Amino acid sequence: MRKRLKILCVALFLTLLSLPVTVRAEQKHLKTTIRLGLIPRQDRDIVTLFQPVLEHLKQCLGTEIKAYSSDNYEGIIRALAHQQVDFAYLGPKSYVEATEKIEVEALVSEMNKQGEPGYCGVIIAKKGNGIEDIEQAKNKIFAFTEPYSTSGYLVPGVAFARDIRIDPKTYFKSVQFSGSHKASILGVKNGSIDVAATNTIDLLTLKEGGKISDEDFIILWKSELIPGSPICARKSLPESLKQSFRSAMTGFKNKKALERIGIGGFILAEDKDYDIIRELSRMKKKLSAK
Repeated sequence: MRKRLKILCVALFLTLLSLPVTVRAEQKHLKTTIRLGLIPRQDRDIVTLFQPVLEHLKQCLGTEIKAYSSDNYEGIIRALAHQQVDFAYLGPKSYVEATEKIEVEALVSEMNKQGEPGYCGVIIAKKGNGIEDIEQAKNKIFAFTEPYSTSGYLVPGVAFARDIRIDPKTYFKSVQFSGSHKASILGVKNGSIDVAATNTIDLLTLKEGGKISDEDFIILWKSELIPGSPICARKSLPESLKQSFRSAMTGFKNKKALERIGIGGFILAEDKDYDIIRELSRMKKKLSAK
């Protein structure tokens, strides 16, 4: 009996010894800090805005979450490339450009406040400023946001070349990059910019913050729905972690926190959702080459 018990104990010990390879790896992983990169948004501290999300992720994943931001989209892409962050919240265009340089994949994307899987690009002018259509915007000061922006550069750039059929460089008095959607919107409001490309989310965010009102602007052009901004991950991360991250993000239902961020929530996403952005990028290059 003692001999049999001893054999069973040894077998049990060997079994337990073989299991911890995975268990210890998982425990080690759970103790590792996960780093999330966040693109800047308006004049607000995006890391502070995302604190409820970070707390939710910490609770769901059982891991410390650290968030970092940058002055621009390119800074977050560089952080991904140098493995300084594991996950990143990017714009659609900056995500597509990141996939061309880094092994990343989209996990979830944001919905707008109406529950739609995206947002719209718009071109705006100051109401009462004598500009009510694109034709009246000729020889005025125009602002894109920045080259990595989807609604602030890519989408209106394609619209100018394909649909409106104008060359901004010769059509407008001057063309500039404002650096942010907020700068473009407030620039139009205060008169330093006549016409600007921006989007419905940032207009709504500034309106809810009391910085602007519907009476400040007229919309000269509006795009079709653009896929929502994604949160992506480095492909080299464990599949179990990426799946847990997806579940945690789609399960985040804190309405007040989502309202402060300016979105309606998160839905599952995959890389092919952004093929339309790739097509627009190819189209813009082709049209610009003519």
